[in-house]
Amino acid sequence: MSFDTLWPLYETKMRAGGKESETDAAVNAFKYNFQVLTSGADTMIPEAALDPVPTLPDLESLEITPKPELLKETVVLKLNGGLGTGMGLDKAKSLLEVTGGNTFLDLIAKQVAWMKGTYSMPDLKFMLMNSFSTSADTLEALSKYPDLGTGDDLQFVQNKAPKVTADGYAPAEWPSEPSHEWCPPGHGDLYPAMLGSGTLERLLAKGIKYMFVSNSDNLGATLDLRLLTYFADSGAPFLMEVAARTDADKKGGHLAVMKDKGGLTLRESAQCPKDDEAAFQDVSKYTYFNTNNLWVHLGKLKELFDKSGGALPLPVMKNDKTVDPRDKKSTKVVQLETAMGAAISCFDGAQAIKIPRTRFAPVKKCEDLLALRSDAYTLTEDFRIELVPERSGVPPLIKLDDAYKFVDALDTLIPNGVPSLKECVSLKVEGKVEFANGVVVKGKVAIKNSSDEKKIVPAKVYQDETVEL
Repeated sequence: MSFDTLWPLYETKMRAGGKESETDAAVNAFKYNFQVLTSGADTMIPEAALDPVPTLPDLESLEITPKPELLKETVVLKLNGGLGTGMGLDKAKSLLEVTGGNTFLDLIAKQVAWMKGTYSMPDLKFMLMNSFSTSADTLEALSKYPDLGTGDDLQFVQNKAPKVTADGYAPAEWPSEPSHEWCPPGHGDLYPAMLGSGTLERLLAKGIKYMFVSNSDNLGATLDLRLLTYFADSGAPFLMEVAARTDADKKGGHLAVMKDKGGLTLRESAQCPKDDEAAFQDVSKYTYFNTNNLWVHLGKLKELFDKSGGALPLPVMKNDKTVDPRDKKSTKVVQLETAMGAAISCFDGAQAIKIPRTRFAPVKKCEDLLALRSDAYTLTEDFRIELVPERSGVPPLIKLDDAYKFVDALDTLIPNGVPSLKECVSLKVEGKVEFANGVVVKGKVAIKNSSDEKKIVPAKVYQDETVEL
C-alpha cells in the first residue's frame, strides 16, 4: 500500500494515542520518518558518500576566557527516558546508586547546585526529558531538591511512535497488549518533544538562548563554562562534543564529512552497509565519536523547525523487531528511530569540538557500574565522576560472567566492597564468585570458577595472572 493510503490510519492512531503522540510536532516527525520508509529511500550511509573529518579544535589546547554571564541564558537538559532494562531494572536507570549513597539523579542535582553557588547564578535553568515510564519515579526522587524546579518547569515527556508492520507497512496491532503497538522514537525525538510540549517556546520567551544536553547516565557531562563560552562566541547553531575513537569504540557511530554537501554528519552502525563495516570500524580513518553531549542554539532550532515545516529532516534508522519483544514469533515490525546527534547534518554551520575523555563516562552495563564504583574513578568537588589522573583517560576493561548482567546479581559479587581497580588494565570474571574485602587488581587479571558452587576471591594483590578458584 502507498503512503497516501496508509498515512490516514497512522494520523488517526496518533491523534487518539494521548499526549505522547497527539501533538502536531509528534505527528509531523513520524510522518517524515514514515515517508522515508515508504519511499524506499536508502537509509544506509555508504562509505563512498563520506570523507574523514580533518583535525578539530581541541578544548584542552584552546585559550578561552569563561563568561559566567552566559549562564542566565542557558538551560541544562538531561535525557532521562531510559529504563535500565538491560541491567535488570524496571525504573529509570538514573535512580541507581553510583557512589557514596548518591544516585545519578542525586549527583546531577548536586552538580547543578554547585554551578548555581559557584557562579552566584540561582536562576540557572535545569530540565529533564523523561518518558512515560520514568516521569513519576524521577519527579519523586527530585522532590528533595526543590530549587531544581517542579512540574512542567522541570520536565517534559518524550513522544511515542507507532510500530510499523514489516509486511505491508500498516500500523501494528496487538490487542492483547496494546502498549506493544508503540515504541520510543529514539533520542532524536528531543526536538519534536520540545516543540510539541511548548518547552521550546517557553524557554525562548524566558530569554534562554543556549541548551546543553547530555545523557543522565553520563556523569562526566557537566555544564562546562569554557565550552559554553566557546559555543556562544562561535555563532554556530549546533556544537557536538566528540572524543578520540579507540578500539573499544569501533562498533559505535562515528563523525564524518558528507562529500556532496561538505557538512558534518554522524554514521551509526545501523546505517552502515555490511560491505563497509571494515572502514566503519577503522579508528585511524574515522577518528572521532559522538559523546551525545550537545550544544544547541534554541533560536536557530526554532528557525529550522519553521523552515522545514515543523519536522526536522533527521536521518531515519530502521530497527527490525517483533511487536511483542519477548515473543520472537509475534508479528515482525519496523521501529523508526532518529538520533539526537544526527541533527548535526541539519544545521548549516554546525561544528564539533574534541573534548577529553573525562567528559564521557556513561553506564550501559553492570561492568560500567562496577568500574564507576571503584577507586579507578573519583568524585570531583563539582560532583563529576572522572577517572583518576594516573589512568591517563583509559578506563579499566571489565568483562563479567553473564550471571552478573543485572544489578541485583552484581551486588552479590561485591557485598564486601568493590575491589581496587586503580591499576587494573583488564578484569575478567568467569563463574560464580564473591570478592572479599581488600582485593586489589593490577594489570590483566582473569578469575575463573568452573564449579557450580560460589567461591570467594581472597583479599590480596592480584597482578597479571589467571586465578583458578
